Amino acid sequence: MIVVDMDGTLMGAEGKVSPRNVAALKAAEEAGVEVVVATGRRHSYAMKVLRAVGLSDNNMLVSSNGTVTRTVGAALVERTFLPEETSLWLCAQLDEFRNALVITYDMVQPDGEDARGALVVEELAELHASIGKWMEANAPYIEHAVPIESAILERGGEGEAPIQMMLCGSIDRMRRAEARLLEHPEVFAAGVTDPARLAGAKIALSRTEYPERDLSLLDILPAGCSKGTALTRLAASLAIDLKEMMAIGDNWNDLSMLEIAGMPVVMANAPDDLKEIARARGWAFTGHHMEDGVAEAIESVLSLPIQPPEQREEHALSGSLIS
Repeated sequence: MIVVDMDGTLMGAEGKVSPRNVAALKAAEEAGVEVVVATGRRHSYAMKVLRAVGLSDNNMLVSSNGTVTRTVGAALVERTFLPEETSLWLCAQLDEFRNALVITYDMVQPDGEDARGALVVEELAELHASIGKWMEANAPYIEHAVPIESAILERGGEGEAPIQMMLCGSIDRMRRAEARLLEHPEVFAAGVTDPARLAGAKIALSRTEYPERDLSLLDILPAGCSKGTALTRLAASLAIDLKEMMAIGDNWNDLSMLEIAGMPVVMANAPDDLKEIARARGWAFTGHHMEDGVAEAIESVLSLPIQPPEQREEHALSGSLIS
């Protein structure tokens, strides 16, 4: 299995997937490799890019940082919700950060498109200031609710629950929001899977940072959710050993999937502190997302001779990629 993140990884100039990256994904499929996309984007927003890539409808797409898994053709495989009680509790904890809050519902239609109300916000100005292009692109799906709790209560009465919440803003502000939430014993960083530690957990936090834009996205997920958790279950369902998984990512929300993969690969454009962790753990590096780093990594591993299973664990990918 080869798992690829989207923003800052698979996508390059103008938010598109380059012909070389497309060719590499297709070559992997032709070689019998399961190709999976794992993204912080919700399914519908990811498909705005992936439709042009030409993946099969049966390929898997892990979206919203692991809370939803669907096929590219929009068939639901797995989904986890934030309970109404937990969602209301979160709103009460976020006081000064409410103007940066987006609530996401899984409202994917059979054609893969979202319905209006898939995104709910209370205030618009701060979000337009920090993620203006995203707000414009998603305007058809945004519902404005004041207070935002009213939407949670109304939807709950109709049997609907959020799949995630998201805070957007400067790196310093989002780190303060993360620290605030982590003060509560029910809140953990995404990727924690120890049942003893997760006893009573309500929330998992997943952070994505873009230092060059001073922008951070703090995803608030159901407890236990992460890309790594979703991919572990997906690999098991497909009888694929995690040792035979290559995961390619560029940011903190990719850490959980990089940690489980037998072949973790970090993009050259990853944040410096994440690259420090990668170097300390002996992970491989590949090129910048603007320079087809995904294709470079896939081409490298596909060019290797097939090894007996007992030798694969010892294979060191790093030597064949940029270090």
